[in-house]
Amino acid sequence: MPWDNGDGGRKRSEPRRQPAIEDLLKRSQDKLGQMMPGGSGASSSIAFLVATVLAAVLAYYAFTFRVDPDELGVVMRFGKVIRQEPPGLHFRMPYPIDEVRLPKVTRQNIIEVGMRTGTGTRSAGVSYVREESLMLTGDENIVDVNFVVYWRIRDAQQYLFNIQNPEVTVKEVAESAMREIVGQNDIQPILTGARQKTEQAVQKLMQEVLDHYGAGIRIDQVQLQKVDPPTQVIDAFRDVQAAATDKERLQNEAASYASRIVPEARGEAERILQGAMAYKQQSVAEATGQSARFLKIYDEYRKAPEVTRKRMYLETMERIMDGTDKIIIDTKGGQGVVPFLSLQPLEKRKEGGK
Repeated sequence: MPWDNGDGGRKRSEPRRQPAIEDLLKRSQDKLGQMMPGGSGASSSIAFLVATVLAAVLAYYAFTFRVDPDELGVVMRFGKVIRQEPPGLHFRMPYPIDEVRLPKVTRQNIIEVGMRTGTGTRSAGVSYVREESLMLTGDENIVDVNFVVYWRIRDAQQYLFNIQNPEVTVKEVAESAMREIVGQNDIQPILTGARQKTEQAVQKLMQEVLDHYGAGIRIDQVQLQKVDPPTQVIDAFRDVQAAATDKERLQNEAASYASRIVPEARGEAERILQGAMAYKQQSVAEATGQSARFLKIYDEYRKAPEVTRKRMYLETMERIMDGTDKIIIDTKGGQGVVPFLSLQPLEKRKEGGK
């Protein structure tokens, strides 16, 4: 991880230095001597009293320090940390024996990557930093990612002495972690349903890296602000998105049609199978009946062949001749009948039958 030793990082909490006591006392005595109209004895007494009060005030400020509610006092003696003090008024040895650092441990800090938000009324817009936001995905697409990192100081001693320029460190770790997570995934999930998963993965990776550095920093949240394709190809990408949406819509319509037509086809197939089974049972029953009837007739035929044969002939002729017009001529008594038949009465009877 590169380090920035310039002025870009957060300025350290500098020790609160005290003015030289001797100079203040001397200047105060000179001013009082000029203001007093009396003798030198009265002037010296008042000057001594004022000098004593000033010395007490200066000693108070030299030997005490105040920690604000959002701060933690880290006291160093000759450069070595000896204790940490909570908010309030505390005692210390004067500088350079003791030195106090006051990191703001309860304040939530914000790092922006890929964009800069204006703070004034004239610069309230958002400016984008393309060299930070353009990233390469796992399927070799370019995506424009802007995100914000919220972090706090977890360990003041590690925060003060293990890393330089904490804000720069957090920013570079955030950018590196986001590039790694984006490079492990395709562009489609990042743009649609995997935003929360991406945020959690980046937060976890950042925390692991900062803990490895001993930075004393806790990552509260990683929040994606804008995830889009580059502006040069956003129109084409939107066309691809629209095509994917149409594809999903058509698939849903096909699935709906299948869920409707498949049960109908299954019902029709079941009806055909039931009809075939019924026809099968009917045909088998008829064939069984016919075979049983044939066996019975065969038994009777074996008992009386001539009678059975004649009976079968008569029954067959009865079925054939039933419902047809018949003319019966006695061959013995009809020798003088001319074998000519008039078809007109038969035709009339036939038409009347219709």
